[in-house]
Amino acid sequence: MFGLFKRREDIFHNLIGQQASLTVEGLALLCKYVNVQSPEVAEELSVKEKEADEVRRILIDELNRTFITPFDREDIFTLSRTIDDVLDYAYSTVNEMEILNVKPTKYIQRIASLLQEAAYEIQQAVLRLKNHPSVATDHAQRAKALENRVEQVYREAIADLFSGPENIEHVVEMLKMREVYRHLSNAADRGDEAANVIADIVVKRT
Repeated sequence: MFGLFKRREDIFHNLIGQQASLTVEGLALLCKYVNVQSPEVAEELSVKEKEADEVRRILIDELNRTFITPFDREDIFTLSRTIDDVLDYAYSTVNEMEILNVKPTKYIQRIASLLQEAAYEIQQAVLRLKNHPSVATDHAQRAKALENRVEQVYREAIADLFSGPENIEHVVEMLKMREVYRHLSNAADRGDEAANVIADIVVKRT
């Protein structure tokens, strides 16, 4: 019986770990895209996002079929959702850049790089959650610090964007760019939420 419970517990750690790993890979593709703006890279990111969605569907199915979970089922669900949202917003950023023909700026490139770092910290936190919860907390705090840096760059980007529209065409470009910036900011917010959930799980387990 204990062996069965152990296997069920491992399922959730493994599935969330897979989500976090796919998110790291997806954010690497986001960084690549904002540097080369290749449709092929955009398609790779789309595939990665679908893979992550499938892992989340499996996790929810396991959650619905399991009575005892390694930590609160609400926390499992929320952590899975927030990690998934980070990748979703990375995908929607690239998708809108493709549709709206938005060229990457230095701010977009910087935010993408910070988001990739934050995704890595969340992945490390997830991987350490089971056996080294205090280390998981350290990684979660680093992810939160990176989110703060994203918001700082985001504010700088918005200030620069609205520093002085020249004509109606410029205004249209500003509105397009603002939508892209919002997707990136939302990705950072979800990463911050994921870090908070990890910290909550550690507190509840110690």
